[in-house]
Amino acid sequence: MTASRSRLARFRNLHLGKRAVLVCNGPSLNRMDLSPLRREIVIGLNKIHLGLNRFDFHPRYVVAVNPRVVEQARDGLSSLSAIRFIGARAAKYLPEDAFTYHVPVLDPPHVFSRDLTVGFREGGTVTHAALQVAYWMGFAEVVIIGMDHRYSFEGAPHESRFMEGADPNHFSPDYFAGQTWDNPDLERSEASYAEARRVFEAEGRRILDGTPDGACNIFEKTNFGAHFG
Repeated sequence: MTASRSRLARFRNLHLGKRAVLVCNGPSLNRMDLSPLRREIVIGLNKIHLGLNRFDFHPRYVVAVNPRVVEQARDGLSSLSAIRFIGARAAKYLPEDAFTYHVPVLDPPHVFSRDLTVGFREGGTVTHAALQVAYWMGFAEVVIIGMDHRYSFEGAPHESRFMEGADPNHFSPDYFAGQTWDNPDLERSEASYAEARRVFEAEGRRILDGTPDGACNIFEKTNFGAHFG
């Protein structure tokens, strides 16, 4: 086992049987009371650092896999006092250190990896990679918020586009404003989510979607305020 993979082994079942909140980056976060997250184990994604001063919570873990995103956000990611899981395709933009761990990226036919030391499958969305991280750490319940699952964009899935003006698809208008981003692939994302749900539920674990008015119908829905009240 390489040194990088050996480092990942220490996270196996670290939070066995516990609950995590996976915070995606949709604009619905702006309509939520996020104060309960101060008491939860939070996994943030990508450019979550752009909202932390306003949201007033801090993630324990952050996952990012897209090389373009990691290149754009490396200063913000490096400033976080959080463990960072970075997909190997983006490794050159954020070297390993005490807080940064590189994760191998698996190709088909892998859909959902149960072993982070082997790698994870991106599955068209960083959220899917983060679910594999949560699985490896043993969480029995993962509550997802900020997964609006709706985007305003032109062009084909995965096509790179330059965003003119404010970003309407994320919690911050500056998220991709004046930058290049990759169009989402919602169909592929949903297929990945369905596999994640299958794997979790086969072991008596569950993934819940607490996104207000979220458009994804793969996971069981829950009311975030009531769930954490």
